[in-house]
Amino acid sequence: MKRCCEGVGLPCLFKGVGMASPRPPRYLLVFDFDETIINENSDDSVVRAAPGQALPEHVRQSFREGFYNQYMQRVLAYMGDQGVKMGDFKTVYENIPLSPGMPDLFQFLSKNHELFEIILISDANMFGIECSLRAAGFYSLFRKIFSNPSSFDKRGYFTLGPYHSHKCLDCPANMCKRKILAEYLAERAQEEVEFERVFYVGDGANDFCPSVTLTAADVAFPRKGYPMHRMTQEMEKKQPGAFQATVVPWESAAEVARALQEVLKKKR
Repeated sequence: MKRCCEGVGLPCLFKGVGMASPRPPRYLLVFDFDETIINENSDDSVVRAAPGQALPEHVRQSFREGFYNQYMQRVLAYMGDQGVKMGDFKTVYENIPLSPGMPDLFQFLSKNHELFEIILISDANMFGIECSLRAAGFYSLFRKIFSNPSSFDKRGYFTLGPYHSHKCLDCPANMCKRKILAEYLAERAQEEVEFERVFYVGDGANDFCPSVTLTAADVAFPRKGYPMHRMTQEMEKKQPGAFQATVVPWESAAEVARALQEVLKKKR
C-alpha cells in the first residue's frame, strides 16, 4: 500500500520503491500512553509526589487550554521548589497501573514481535514513559518513543520542554501527533520499509488528529467512551465515510489483541 504525506507539508516519498523479496507482513502499531497504555493521566499522577498530594490554587489556575505543556512546566517547577526529587517521581511513574488487558496485549505482541513495528507517540514526557514501561517489563517492545523531552537540572528539578512546533490548529502548541506519524512513515519509506497496515491505539483528542489520516486498510482502536471514540462517532454522523479506517472501540486491551489475532489468521 502506497502512503503519501501530502497534506501535512511533506513530499510523497513512496514512489519508485522497488518490490522487495517476499517477507512476513509488517504492520505499524502506534500507541498513545496516558489513559491508553496506563490507566491514568501521568501528569495528574505525579502530583502524588507533591506535599499533601495536591497543588496550590495559583498553580492549578494557571492552566490555559492548548498550553498544557507550559502548565506542566509550572507544576514541575513548584514541585522542585518543594523538594521533590527524581526518586520521588520515579516511584510514582513505576506504580501507575496499566490499563485493563494491556499486559495481555503486550504478551501477544511479544510473541509476534517479528510482524509488528511498534512506536509510541505521547504528550507526556520521556522520563515518565521510560520509568513506567521498564517497571512493567515492556520497554523493549518499542522501536521508537516520541514524547516531550524531560530531564533533571543541576538543582535536581524535573524539567520539561515542548516536542516541536507545528501549524495544526487542532492540537496543543507543543505537539501534533499527525505530523509525527507522517514524518515517521516518510522516514521509514526512505529506508524502504513499507507497512501493509497501520493500527492506532489511543484515547484522546490528540489521537483523533492522526487517526483521520489512516486509510481504509488501517484500524483505529479508540478507548470506548473517551474523546477519540466520541470524535470518530461525531465525524461519522456529520460526514459518513469521511473517517476511512475501521474503528474498533475497546474497554480492555485484550480486545485489541483479539482483533490483531484475527488479522494474522486471515493472512495465513
